[in-house]
Amino acid sequence: MSGGIEIKHLSGRDIEPYLGDMARLRIEVFREFPYLYDGTLEYEERYLQTYVESPDSILVLAIDEGRVIGASTGLPMEHETEEFKQPFVQHGYDPARIFYCGESVLQRAYRGRGIYKQFFTGREGQARKLGRFDYCSFCCVVRPADHPLRPADYAPLDPIWTKFGYVRHPELQTSYAWKDVGESEETDKPMVFWLKAIGGNA
Repeated sequence: MSGGIEIKHLSGRDIEPYLGDMARLRIEVFREFPYLYDGTLEYEERYLQTYVESPDSILVLAIDEGRVIGASTGLPMEHETEEFKQPFVQHGYDPARIFYCGESVLQRAYRGRGIYKQFFTGREGQARKLGRFDYCSFCCVVRPADHPLRPADYAPLDPIWTKFGYVRHPELQTSYAWKDVGESEETDKPMVFWLKAIGGNA
């Protein structure tokens, strides 16, 4: 529990009943800067099916009085797309030794209550339990400092990720396309990876 919030861990097929909640949260939270993501429930549920089909995936749910208010996902990087694996291959990493932390989405009213940290510890715990990974990794979008939609009070999460033990690796970059709020079509966005050594040969 985290201040009355129930934290639940699920894997594989047990995730399926929550696809709608996860899709809703992703659209709501990622609409904010820096992602500015203008998504659809249909696309989200198709994308999230990857976690259902991976028996080693993890979904960390935050639930308040029966309502899902936060979610965090992870799965072995070998189950991810080629766009995400290629930078690691190019720089000598074995994707089979990396656990990929997909996303953490939490409604604004519940931030600052320790839930975000539980998302990270839950995913890292899954990676350690599986016992075949050297690293946990996630990626984030790179936006220019003078982006016109950057809020005046925007605070990057870099200091929090560093506190959790993650290191930004600017040499590990990929791109991913989505439609920004206010745009008429998808455009490629640069993404940079962060890594945390969790054992094994790291």
